[in-house]
Amino acid sequence: MDNDKVISILNGLIETCRDGQNGFLEAAENVQSPELKEFFNKVSLERSQCVGELQQQVHALGGDPENTGSTAAALHRTWMDIKGTFTGRDDQTILNECERGEDSAVEAYRDALDEDLPANIRSVVETQFREIQQVHDRVKQMRDARSAGATNRP
Repeated sequence: MDNDKVISILNGLIETCRDGQNGFLEAAENVQSPELKEFFNKVSLERSQCVGELQQQVHALGGDPENTGSTAAALHRTWMDIKGTFTGRDDQTILNECERGEDSAVEAYRDALDEDLPANIRSVVETQFREIQQVHDRVKQMRDARSAGATNRP
């Protein structure tokens, strides 16, 4: 695979992670639960670290890393669509929207891993994919637990 293609894939993942970083930060600012607030802030920071790692890989390939969150990866922009919807929402709704954003992130990483990436880059992407999948599963678990709790209330 040529460098330009790898750089394009990495820049798409940078954008996806930046969207998640901003989305989780927005979620943290709008949830009521202190536990969710702490979790969302932690995940936002983790996504920032993912962005940095991916940017280093792009630099190593001689490319310019995505810095703006432009529309280059429009198919994976769900988080940005979600970002403005949190205000005035309850924690359950915010969890639902976060899961939807994470569905998009998981899909973006799966698509990248379907490509023939160089081994060193594949390793970075696989590690980040596992982290993103874990966050997705945790968000889903929290969403389901809150939903079940609401159902059991009189």
